[in-house]
Amino acid sequence: MRFAPASLALSLVFAMSASGGRSAPAEVLDPRAAALESDGKAALATGDVEKATDGFEAALAVQPGSTRLVLDLAEAARRQGMQGKALHYYRAVLARDSANPDAIAGEGEALAEKGAIEKARANLARLAQICGAGCDATKHLESSIAAALAKPAAPKPVSADDVTPKASVAAD
Repeated sequence: MRFAPASLALSLVFAMSASGGRSAPAEVLDPRAAALESDGKAALATGDVEKATDGFEAALAVQPGSTRLVLDLAEAARRQGMQGKALHYYRAVLARDSANPDAIAGEGEALAEKGAIEKARANLARLAQICGAGCDATKHLESSIAAALAKPAAPKPVSADDVTPKASVAAD
């Protein structure tokens, strides 16, 4: 019993330090990286994806490891139609922070665009657990899945097995 107050105080310290990690402050970028990011976002808004990618990569060189900049690169890759590359970026963010709603939503959108609807729905369920059904990221992912389902199916590629050669003999 004489260690009860000390163990209670120690458990409170651990509880406070454990909950403090979940409420991380918003990422603050270096002013140079912020300027490059804003240039990249402006280029992305005008549809110049290559210039946007260059801006985001330059900003990432100024501030390596920035989650925000990696998410910007993922968005640029998705706009170029390179969903596989976007998935790589989203998963890099999720490896550092598995509960990042922007990365979960972006990964789900990229999966839906690739046609992996069930995996996108799994991301939607995970996102709904993290931030709720009314969260902007959840609503955006729901609409992306609906848009992917409304899109006509891509034609099935023809393989060599599907084509049978015609047997014909030509006379000389």
